[in-house]
Amino acid sequence: MQDRTVSPRSPAARRRARWVRLLHQWHWISSAICLVGMILFAFTGITLNHAGQIESRPQVTRVEGRLPDALLHALNGDESEGGETAAAPLPSGVLRWLESELGVRVAGAAEWSADEVYLPLPRPGGDAWLRIDRELGEVEYERTDRGWVAWLNDLHKGRHTGRAWAWFLDIFSLACLVFSLSGLLLLKIHAGNRRMTWPLVAGGLVLPALLIVLFIH
Repeated sequence: MQDRTVSPRSPAARRRARWVRLLHQWHWISSAICLVGMILFAFTGITLNHAGQIESRPQVTRVEGRLPDALLHALNGDESEGGETAAAPLPSGVLRWLESELGVRVAGAAEWSADEVYLPLPRPGGDAWLRIDRELGEVEYERTDRGWVAWLNDLHKGRHTGRAWAWFLDIFSLACLVFSLSGLLLLKIHAGNRRMTWPLVAGGLVLPALLIVLFIH
């Protein structure tokens, strides 16, 4: 009978060893990238699942002021064209005055109408808005903070987190896919020495499928 045992020094064995080393490298690098994110998302998965049981006491900060006449004139001179309501940023002088006099730092496009300028300022873990009366120059700013748990939950959902965080979520998701798929291939390689490998993998598939079929309608 012909011996089909592959020599440890054969080309096939060397290729297999290279692939195994590569899989281990992908697995540990992706796990390092995912580590902090996985802890964050696992924790916020619990807080989101029990959001109704976690008490939150929103803290509301309200600031009022009045624009100087020169800035009010500049504000009305920057009225957007093309309709009664339009979107455009606030003049730079107004932005500097808001930060220096009221301690309010804002960015983005405001909604301009004949009577007022309104700037929505949604943020993770809360909300905020700014309103300027175009006739009297009265400024109102309100900020709502719902606490650090709500802030973490919004990071989990990508709510009002900006483009940079959206890119992080995409990269994190790809790293999780690499981590999971490389782990699956490593399970396949080592399954011969670990009899419970495939029963555990099957259990991880069957359990959520049963919960969906039996309890989610």
